[in-house]
Amino acid sequence: MDKQVVDTDGAKIRRVNDLQFLKAHKALYLVHVDVGFHGLLRRVGLQRPARFLLRKLLDYDMTDQLISWKFVQPLSSPDLLRLTIAHKRLALLHPADLADIIEDLDIHQRSAVFRSLDVETAAEALEETDPKIQVSLIQDLDMANASDIIEEMSLSEAADLLGDLPKDKAEGILREMEQEVAEDMKELLSHPEEKAGGLMTTSFLRFAPAVRVDEALETIRSEAEDMDLIYYLYVVDGEEHILGVLSLRDLLIAKPETSLSDIMDTRVISVGIEEKKNQIADDFAKYGVMAIPVVDDDERLKGVILFKNLLEVVAPKLGR
Repeated sequence: MDKQVVDTDGAKIRRVNDLQFLKAHKALYLVHVDVGFHGLLRRVGLQRPARFLLRKLLDYDMTDQLISWKFVQPLSSPDLLRLTIAHKRLALLHPADLADIIEDLDIHQRSAVFRSLDVETAAEALEETDPKIQVSLIQDLDMANASDIIEEMSLSEAADLLGDLPKDKAEGILREMEQEVAEDMKELLSHPEEKAGGLMTTSFLRFAPAVRVDEALETIRSEAEDMDLIYYLYVVDGEEHILGVLSLRDLLIAKPETSLSDIMDTRVISVGIEEKKNQIADDFAKYGVMAIPVVDDDERLKGVILFKNLLEVVAPKLGR
């Protein structure tokens, strides 16, 4: 008893308060675990007085909350149980719910659950997890596994995590990454977290003005999986100056043979690479966009800041 169960239906941790046995053939068989308040009262000997008071005062009968033992088995941590039918279903939870489950466990238990996840699910959950717990989980992994998971995260989130890790661990993970990804990470890590350069991602789509709509759509189909942003597409010249922006909707309703330069919006809202977080939040609140491009001193496109990366700062400003 007092073990914990990962309940994927409720996306939370449940504590086992009592056990239900069946006596058959002169033997006892464990058939259910009780995760309800009723089970806890029964265990401490208060079941009858509590039931009497609830019936008299509230006309309420408590019920057991039972889980069949056949659905429960030990995980790698001896203090944690999981539903066997739920093991694969962990990957079906929303990443934010999975992150809540992981955060509710102690350090050893959350490590056991995190290690049981596939790389993609682990990366998605990690992005939703508290930064301090992110560091703890990655610290427990070897360099290769840590690198695989971090490479699946969005570039901006991954760079933030690497920046919070001890220098030796971060450098070791970077060495395990594909060279192109590692270079992108290093570029983001070179900028302060509180400024545009440290908030942006370099994983987005940009095109030359002469590219046709059908060509752009084909590129999106082939590269979207590796992009942090596909809803906006930026049109740039040969020196990476921003000429215009299009939404995915603009592409879908345009004729295939149309050039991007003919349908792009030239009124581009951008921020400088040294712009501070609060000013960027003001821009998000004012213009209602989902991403803002970042440019250097020569107005060349360097990255894009996603709305979700500034949500905590932007949210209080939306009611203005």
